[in-house]
Amino acid sequence: MPTAARARRNTIADAFARAAARYTGTALHFAGRDWTHADLHAAAGRLANRLTALGLRPGDRVAAYGRNSDAYVLLWLACGRAGLVHVPVNYALTPPELGFIVRQCAAAALICDAELQSNLAPSREAGTLRLLGTFTGGADFDVLATALDDTLSPHHDAAISDEDLAQLIYTSGTTAAPKGAAMTHHALLAEYESCIHALEFHARQRDLTALPLYHAAAMHCFMMPMLLAGAFVHLIPAPAPDTVLALIERHRLTSLFAPPTVWIGLLRHPDFATRDLTSLTHVYYGASIMPVPVLHELRARLPGVRTFNCYGQSEIGPLATVLAPEDHDAHPGSVGRPVLNVETRLVDPEMNDVPVGETGEIVHRSPQLLTEYWQNPEATAAAFAGGWFHSGDVGRMDEHGFLHIVDRIKDVINTGGVLVASRDVEEALFTHPAVSEVAVIGVPDPKWIEAIAAVVVVRQGHEVDEPALIAHARAQLAPYKLPKRIIFADDLPRNTAGKLLKRELRRMHAEPG
Repeated sequence: MPTAARARRNTIADAFARAAARYTGTALHFAGRDWTHADLHAAAGRLANRLTALGLRPGDRVAAYGRNSDAYVLLWLACGRAGLVHVPVNYALTPPELGFIVRQCAAAALICDAELQSNLAPSREAGTLRLLGTFTGGADFDVLATALDDTLSPHHDAAISDEDLAQLIYTSGTTAAPKGAAMTHHALLAEYESCIHALEFHARQRDLTALPLYHAAAMHCFMMPMLLAGAFVHLIPAPAPDTVLALIERHRLTSLFAPPTVWIGLLRHPDFATRDLTSLTHVYYGASIMPVPVLHELRARLPGVRTFNCYGQSEIGPLATVLAPEDHDAHPGSVGRPVLNVETRLVDPEMNDVPVGETGEIVHRSPQLLTEYWQNPEATAAAFAGGWFHSGDVGRMDEHGFLHIVDRIKDVINTGGVLVASRDVEEALFTHPAVSEVAVIGVPDPKWIEAIAAVVVVRQGHEVDEPALIAHARAQLAPYKLPKRIIFADDLPRNTAGKLLKRELRRMHAEPG
């Protein structure tokens, strides 16, 4: 790399080196271990050297198959130092699902949690996967042990540039096989800049990161930009409500991000009323649509806390828009305005702007965007048709420039030839005092094409039946939007990031009524 280009380079490793030189306090805590920024940077250098010594070269894909841990964070940072492409994998995937990802990205190696090794057998027997080691407790290569080995050099400087790939983030595969969103160092740093600016990150924050780091929101919207801003991150494996509430009280943590399903679980937990949560100053929600009644309850029970609605998707880093605290009263159902490095439009199928107040597909332009879907030129061309990235979401813009999400295109229900947004029905049912959670889907129906069905979880200590819920909705909805079926359930399916899985509900209730 030419000397001048090296002087101008700005990779994730370069940005973290600057943070390591600037901040001296504890940066990360996990399972009793504390790491400063300098500790993390040095450990990542040791790991980068070891990965290179094992034969990996810049551009090779390394799959990370594990739960949240400091070792998981260190592997991510080490991949950035060595120029390797980090491929986060949902630890809940089945062996065939895992096999698809490692084959599609042609992973050169995989690091996993020791207890997940049995899931790798099919891929290893097929000769498609090289198991390089484990995050902790591995017999061959152990990430944590290597990171702590002070006999290894902490210095590593791979010949890479800002435009090289840092990560392949696989989409959830809701309607087709998962696609690998190719994210460069430049794209992710543009994302971090937007997050720090829009979400008020600073060095005095004490954040609880509880959502899985394989998910773009936890890794790139919160943990990484917070670390670069000098904040303290308390990392835990999962957002168990009793653990989350206890840790906020015990460690006086100031911020938490969670999707609506997790916030609902926290609000319903008996400890919410007894724990001292007054240290919280910043509350973030997103990943799926927050019901307005739940938002009102959250703000009422955490008075004075600054609330932020975060909207986007993995392909844009993932943050695209934010509803700021000062806009919540006037626009409670909105996802706000585009962040610093994002430009957003609403368009019809011919890419014409739709009038204010009318619905259209949300499209973006941004340096935060993926460069391509890995080895999938058809999907890439479709996503960037017309020179804008197509989100697949339907929204409307109000007269003040605030974006409102109507639905995912795939979640809009075609009932009798009329399109109904599932969110409209969910909002109506959520206002019933007996409803704890609700998800509205379309189910096959010989008369209506799709019948509107509401899957309802009843709040503990309450009783309600189908006629009562439909009567409640009738007072708020046009007749064609009323549910044809109410399905009562003990809980709703969600992934390990807490995101509601409507595709699972559609599969479970696919038989015509």
